[in-house]
Amino acid sequence: MPGGRLTQQERQQIALGLADGLPYAEIARRLDRPTSTITREVLRNGGPTAYRADLAHRATERRAHRRRPASSRGPESVPQPHGRDAEAVAEYEETFTTVLMASGLTKMTARVLTCLFTTDAGSLTASQLAQRLQVSPASISKAIAFLESQSLVRRERDERRRDRYVVDDELFYQATIASARSNDQLVATARQGVAILGPHTPAATRLENIARFLDFISESITRAAEQAREVLHTKPETTANDTAQPSPDHG
Repeated sequence: MPGGRLTQQERQQIALGLADGLPYAEIARRLDRPTSTITREVLRNGGPTAYRADLAHRATERRAHRRRPASSRGPESVPQPHGRDAEAVAEYEETFTTVLMASGLTKMTARVLTCLFTTDAGSLTASQLAQRLQVSPASISKAIAFLESQSLVRRERDERRRDRYVVDDELFYQATIASARSNDQLVATARQGVAILGPHTPAATRLENIARFLDFISESITRAAEQAREVLHTKPETTANDTAQPSPDHG
């Protein structure tokens, strides 16, 4: 039944769908489930190539058992602005966290980043993050240190001289540029190896090819990031229909 916990039979159907190369949306349609449910289920249990229905079912049972004593702190007890559905928000945050983990972040850094992404203000203090995520300040500090090192969050001081951690429209631009710069360092190091290993040797040729490839990628990424940044800061054009004033009613 849609909205309830996945059954073991449904997990077996998910595994069969993955084995057949079906996209998440098609598996979800066949099970009459939201696509986000299938995405979260697969990514939190090994990903599309390592998903096992029996292992996923046992892992879910263990998680449910551990959460049971803390059920009183569920999403329904957290007030939501703008009339949002607390349960839907909690489910979305879990999905977003799982996707970020699949991209390489640890669980805590993914949770912190998701929390910042889904906060209307786009910024929180360390104590606010710790309170929202129900974790220790030390866990927040470690996650923030990594996110800052990757240019994924920015630190600011508020009027009370507290550190606030910010995500905004510059977030992905800065992170992308930082990634391109790390490529540049690898390019330079590879070309250094060409001189040391001797031109025209197989090893040197391999390193030169790596350098050429990464150099091209880095240049392309930087150019695309600059273009995308312009898009982010360009307001959509207003059409004639948007600006037209309603005609007076002469009736």
